Amino acid sequence: MQRMRCLISSRRQLPLLASRLLPSSGVRCYETGEYLKTQSDHYSGTMAEVGAKIRERTGVERGYHVVPKSRKHLLEHHPKKEQLPARSMQDSYTHAILPLSVDEMARERYINHLGRVRMGRLMEELDMFAVWLCHRHINIPDLPKDVPLPYTFVTLLVDRIDFSDIENIQVNKDIEVSGFISWVGNTSMEATIYTRQLLNDKYLNVTKAVFLMVARNAINSASAPVNPLKPADAVEQKCWEESDERQRKRKATESQGVLVWPPQQHEQAIMYNLLQRTTPKDSFDLNRRALPPKCNWMEDSQRSTMMNPFPENRNAHNTIFGGFLMRQAIEISFITASIYMRGRPILMCLSDISFLQPVKVTAFLQMTAYVVYTDQSYIQVMTVAKNWQAESGEPTTTNVFYVTYKADKIVDEVLPRTYREMLWYIHGRRKLMAALNLRPDYPMPEEKEKQSNTTMTAK
Repeated sequence: MQRMRCLISSRRQLPLLASRLLPSSGVRCYETGEYLKTQSDHYSGTMAEVGAKIRERTGVERGYHVVPKSRKHLLEHHPKKEQLPARSMQDSYTHAILPLSVDEMARERYINHLGRVRMGRLMEELDMFAVWLCHRHINIPDLPKDVPLPYTFVTLLVDRIDFSDIENIQVNKDIEVSGFISWVGNTSMEATIYTRQLLNDKYLNVTKAVFLMVARNAINSASAPVNPLKPADAVEQKCWEESDERQRKRKATESQGVLVWPPQQHEQAIMYNLLQRTTPKDSFDLNRRALPPKCNWMEDSQRSTMMNPFPENRNAHNTIFGGFLMRQAIEISFITASIYMRGRPILMCLSDISFLQPVKVTAFLQMTAYVVYTDQSYIQVMTVAKNWQAESGEPTTTNVFYVTYKADKIVDEVLPRTYREMLWYIHGRRKLMAALNLRPDYPMPEEKEKQSNTTMTAK
């Protein structure tokens, strides 16, 4: 198998570390979208029409109100789990269009200084489309036709968004958005979404995204049950199994996070090597550090901005859309990566986006992007969003985004100074490996446990 150099480069490789990397196991069910397209021709119109349909189904009026219109009367229509019939992936599948070929105003909003499509803008559409897929999955047979849907859908996290060929996308051609609900729990739903563009009679894949949504009641005060998902055939069953495995691995990864659990043995060796490389050999000064050539300190590789997220970016509960936050995170991470490499990197992956707290429309939003790991031509950025209340002056962390870029050259290495930064460095290394679908050939904690259990059984 061909050796990969991108994650353990020769300039910092240790004898204790394995340098051979293997493809990761978790295959995503993106090919299911092509199959479902042959089974369902449902068309939801343009993305503007999708937004209008969501407002109509939820009974949300246009216009900003400091105190949103109450939806408390809808609680009497809240269904019980046993009242909800099973749904298939075909039931929620649909596609919509971003009409960039005919909508001049849309083109103005989507074009960047290089004449390409703004990926941040596209993230706003994906977040709204994920909500629309939830609407299509939920079916309450006893709900009167004149009663709005007594649900609120919240983005819990974005598992991953992969980008491909974004430098070839044309801003004067329509972009197709399609997707379906690929997994459900008691109150949560996984939405798998694709975007692509038809160029020269051939579809160009743009993004592949997985959102995890949570169903809440009409006033967003408690969780709400969702229709169970029953695969309609073998293709849907395979997708369901892969999605279910993804949920399990996600929970395992969260419990083993380096910010809440000590680094593994090989990662501690990396940290020790970093300390050796940045500590002068002839000095016993406690805090004296030396920066090697072609390296930058992590503390000098960050950018921050403050903004006032006005009501135009709100939802029905006067909190800011997750799509708006994703757009801002992508744009500041791109700026940070561009300044770091002194060029224009290509966006490759947006992953593990956590929505910890809602951002109120009355608060100020701070976005800070940190370059936490680099290797060869790859740059891993961690962007943290904080919510500032003017009255208290206290910040609250609301979101964390991990964005992977690829440069057209070898970039300088980012190095940590403090122990906290070392943890971020290890964290960023893990995120880059996951973004590239790579894993080391030494056993991870879960695999070690399995090996231990197998040995004990053999004895």
